[in-house]
Amino acid sequence: MGGMMTAILKNLTSFRMTRWSGRVAVLLAVVALLATQQGLTAQLTYRSGQPVFPAYEGWEEDEDGARYFLFGYMNANWEEELDVPVGPDNYVAVSGSATDGQEAGEFMPATADQGQPTRFQPRRNRFVFRVPVPDGAEEMIWTLTAKGETNTAYATLAIDYKVDSMVKASEQGAIGAGSSNPTIRANVIPVLTVEGPSERTVRVGEPLALVAIATDDGVPEPRQGRRLRRSRSREGQSDNPLWRRPGQGTVGSARGLRLSWYVYRGPGEATFDPLQAKVWEDSRAHANSPWANYWETPPLPEDDTWRVEVMFSQPGTYVLRCLAADGALGADSDVTVTVTE
Repeated sequence: MGGMMTAILKNLTSFRMTRWSGRVAVLLAVVALLATQQGLTAQLTYRSGQPVFPAYEGWEEDEDGARYFLFGYMNANWEEELDVPVGPDNYVAVSGSATDGQEAGEFMPATADQGQPTRFQPRRNRFVFRVPVPDGAEEMIWTLTAKGETNTAYATLAIDYKVDSMVKASEQGAIGAGSSNPTIRANVIPVLTVEGPSERTVRVGEPLALVAIATDDGVPEPRQGRRLRRSRSREGQSDNPLWRRPGQGTVGSARGLRLSWYVYRGPGEATFDPLQAKVWEDSRAHANSPWANYWETPPLPEDDTWRVEVMFSQPGTYVLRCLAADGALGADSDVTVTVTE
């Protein structure tokens, strides 16, 4: 009897292992098929070694009727920051009646610097700088050469490129594409003031104190991450960002006033204390980015005052940009720092 039971158990175990092996084989085949299909259509991503693509975001008009071209860029790298000084590899050109005799897009030293960045943060950076539209200009061209590849962005005053606060809120990720409500339409840009002179001098390795005051109207209101997670749990939804269904079809950003300093121009590295939240769209879970899952807007500091110290790794002239954003609109202010030995 004992021998018969042993034989039955062996046969049952063998049957189960065969069924399990078959399931594993089918699963592996499905994974391989999906990987092949994705490989045909997915865009490869890289940590480094890729170029930067300038982007024309549109044009806007202020209350006085002045018009501005808006630019951003896409650094195709996830980690590498590129430094491209203003010059033949990084310049802005104007074409139109105001520049008769000049070839469209031609490098002209006198007009090449229009406030564009020379330090390029990873991935997508939107509405980075704006340029007043010159009288008689028909087109403005930003040319950028990085990693041996030249790319251009062409700005025009075509009516379908006109940008307002709702377009910015959608593009930045505060609301979904096509979304609107009276509250978000009434949103105003944060008010930002950087204390002290706009030009500073410091030695390599010495801390430089930076103080900024920023206020906002509280719109859009910060998302309550913990409350949302409890709600999802009650509804049986997963809180794992790899499984959670996106809340909107476009890029999503945290809401509420936040402030970050970063290097806009400069030859070397700068270290900020405390660590600053990223200003580029790093959507990876737990990244120090307002576009990342699990990132929540921190509480506002006392007296609406942000205090930061920065140190530089090598001498040179740097432009540090302070960005105060509410998830929809942003205000920035620059400080030029001369770093000596």
